[in-house]
Amino acid sequence: MENQMFCFQCQETAKGTGCTVVGVCGKQPATAAMMDMLLFSVRGVAVVATALRDMQEEIPQTVAPFVSDALFSTITNANFDEEAIRAKVEKGFVLRNHLLTQAIEARINVPQVEEVTWFGRPDAYMGKAPLVGVLRHSDPDDRSLRELIVYGLKGMAAYLEHARNLGYADGRIDAFIQRALSDITVKNLNTEELVCLVMKTGRYGLEAMELLDKANTSTYGDPEITTVETGVRNRPSILISGHDLRDLEMLLEQTKDANVDVYTHGEMLPAHYYPFFKRFPNLVGNYGSSWWHQRDDFASFNGPILFTTNCIVPPLADAVYRNRIFTTNSTGYPNCPHIEADEKGQKDFSAIIALAKKLASPTALEKGKIVGGFAHGQVMKLADKLVEAIKKGDIRKLVVMAGCDGRMKSREYYTEYARQLPHDCVILTAGCAKYRYNKLALGDIGGIPRVLDAGQCNDSYSWIRVAKSLQEVFGLKDINDLPIVYNIAWHEQKAVIVLLALLASGVKDIHLGPTLPGFLSPAVLSVLVRRFGIGTISTVEEDRTKMVA
Repeated sequence: MENQMFCFQCQETAKGTGCTVVGVCGKQPATAAMMDMLLFSVRGVAVVATALRDMQEEIPQTVAPFVSDALFSTITNANFDEEAIRAKVEKGFVLRNHLLTQAIEARINVPQVEEVTWFGRPDAYMGKAPLVGVLRHSDPDDRSLRELIVYGLKGMAAYLEHARNLGYADGRIDAFIQRALSDITVKNLNTEELVCLVMKTGRYGLEAMELLDKANTSTYGDPEITTVETGVRNRPSILISGHDLRDLEMLLEQTKDANVDVYTHGEMLPAHYYPFFKRFPNLVGNYGSSWWHQRDDFASFNGPILFTTNCIVPPLADAVYRNRIFTTNSTGYPNCPHIEADEKGQKDFSAIIALAKKLASPTALEKGKIVGGFAHGQVMKLADKLVEAIKKGDIRKLVVMAGCDGRMKSREYYTEYARQLPHDCVILTAGCAKYRYNKLALGDIGGIPRVLDAGQCNDSYSWIRVAKSLQEVFGLKDINDLPIVYNIAWHEQKAVIVLLALLASGVKDIHLGPTLPGFLSPAVLSVLVRRFGIGTISTVEEDRTKMVA
């Protein structure tokens, strides 16, 4: 409690144990405190909403979007705007109080936990925050399992927000998130019950990814094998980063006749794979690399940058692009314009477009091509070819290297691992981890590229679908009998829900790196190792022998 803050939800957390002075991500203690208060208020909303739902009371439609937005806003590198977070805290308490009134009128008993009974004024938030944050649980194992659940829910909430922006929602998944938050708040769950809730979170996480996959493909078509340019044109331009495809659609519609080009950055690269977006000639290509390179990438881009989701790296005080950043959805950064949707979900990007027209065109970083578009629909079109290559021994192993990129020098491991894999191995990737090797000339096996990129981190769902399909084709009882190994890099909470979804799908012996989560206590880690064979990475040479021998 004497720390200025405490956060250990990401892979880069200080010393692998927790940020206590300032976040490695750049999060300031005051912002961290407001996030602790936001999670406190959203737990209160979840407790009351769950009590109402259990008595068949109708839940206001505003509850699910608020819970998703609140959880998403606290994800690593998403929102650094203390005042914006504070406003969400107040909104949460107003919503909780509205639900409490509904419960009182319906004579429904609500658990009398602090998340429900605290009615402090806004000027009391900073004093309250240290008492309701991560360290409120004194037992490290209990804390570890509860936070593992919360981080899974955060990742799930991110995917639900993207789906909801496209008009897709599932009340069952929303109700589960609220019940899970309620259960870890009001119930004295033992270790086994918490582990069961962890697995249930993984199962619902898989459903959330399936829902988003349906939303994306129903709206924009099935991803296709696509070659994406990395060069630039001499025209005013906007760079769009993050993950939200609906924002890209609206931006392209508003720029197509404005003589303004649009480039994708980071996790927006897979947008090029969808047939819908190919109709826009001003969607030029991909600019730069993964999220942590943005200080260099954005300085060279010259035009405005739109963050649709995480991952924001706080710009340096003298950054030339500082006044060119715009945010939307659950993201935020102090003194950067934030674009809200109207009641119909529409956004006005005219300010970004006007700024782009005043600025220079992008400075070229490279000139080349990236090939992707191997989501489950496309891969299954290659199924016969893939199965035959496996049966003949032309493909020895499929190596899932999905996940996140990050700043640590130890992540060079993934580039070398990809480079040194035997030539009869195919890499299955998704998420920004691909930037470690998607520009390497690794060749193909009988026309099948050795790097198959399914898309964003949520598109890791594709590799679960592919694995289950191959299990059926080969007539295997156990998914772990497939010639597939998992060497996954993680950074933040969307990777956590992907991991839990894999475990819930029965996948074992996953290698996780570059380090194991700091929020896993030794006892909880031993449970995961014993039940699921979770392991970390070692050296490229040792792991290459261990995984693909």
